[in-house]
Amino acid sequence: MRVIAGEWRGRKLVAPKGDTTRPTADRTRETLFSMLTSRLGTFEGLRVADLFAGSGALGLEALSRGAAHCLFVEQEKPALDAVKANIQTLRAKDRAEVQPGSVTKLGPAREPYDLILLDPPYHTGAGAVALDRLKRLDWINETTWIALETAADEDLDIRQLECEVLRRVGKAAISLWRFNP
Repeated sequence: MRVIAGEWRGRKLVAPKGDTTRPTADRTRETLFSMLTSRLGTFEGLRVADLFAGSGALGLEALSRGAAHCLFVEQEKPALDAVKANIQTLRAKDRAEVQPGSVTKLGPAREPYDLILLDPPYHTGAGAVALDRLKRLDWINETTWIALETAADEDLDIRQLECEVLRRVGKAAISLWRFNP
């Protein structure tokens, strides 16, 4: 697993030990960031949240492409160790914050994020539950982009969010969402 583009292009990332975390494949990550780049233009200065962070590959990719700050939220110990190691290796501590715990227990945001990246466990509905909570707690507004990875065969219907685009990549589906009050 490597960073695809930007400041840390080609740098290796470690994956969590064990089988409780499913890292996003490089091909899927490349598709996701191509979709985001065509809509955002640039990542410069963005505030990003990488939820269900795993190795942190999604948030680190955003930082590598110029995001100002990324919050990584993860509850599994092996994944927390991996994301911390990856942040250390890339010397990204000044632009990264790691918050141990469940995404579904997050409190109110100080201000909405520009980009929220979610890669929850497949077939659990955790992504929809988390997004419903994040909307109520002001993590999301009309300018926020949301990227959600799910299994290709999962059905999604998230209240107050509109799916802008959905792409299937192997066993995964990547969807980009916007707030629709």
